[in-house]
Amino acid sequence: MALRLAKKKGQAQRVVKKIIPQAKKSAKVVEKNTVPTQTGAYTEGIGRRKVATARVRLYTVEGDFAVNGVLAGEYFNTIPDAVRLLRAPLAVTGASETTAVSVKVSGSGTRAQLEAIVHGLARALDKQNAEFHTLLKQEGMLTRDDRMKETRKIGMGGKARRSRQSPRR
Repeated sequence: MALRLAKKKGQAQRVVKKIIPQAKKSAKVVEKNTVPTQTGAYTEGIGRRKVATARVRLYTVEGDFAVNGVLAGEYFNTIPDAVRLLRAPLAVTGASETTAVSVKVSGSGTRAQLEAIVHGLARALDKQNAEFHTLLKQEGMLTRDDRMKETRKIGMGGKARRSRQSPRR
């Protein structure tokens, strides 16, 4: 119940609001095109970029490139040439036709997640075959990009490098 003050009378009036029951909506969850999970022997590599961490599993059977259970092209649909960037370590080593890749990635934004996956995939390929090490190292795919967002400092007005304005005299 709520009280409302009448304009002309100057007295409080009681207002009763009726709750009208609404029809329940059916719980239909629209899922993206999920990819079935791979099973069998795999090689694992962990890649990082900023706060993103990617756990990449490389299977020796033919299959799809799945990121968090979704096809990679759909997961990174906002980034142009994302699939080409993801397949770069496989193209350098020549293992693109014979592998299935499953990735669990979390943290940061989509671009940092993409770079973390490339790093993890390169590490998994290096672990799978030691001959790929020189090829991947020359392309710079085994090097972790350690640039991080600068942390905020106390008394800086909310930004990392901003200084407070001094008062005028």
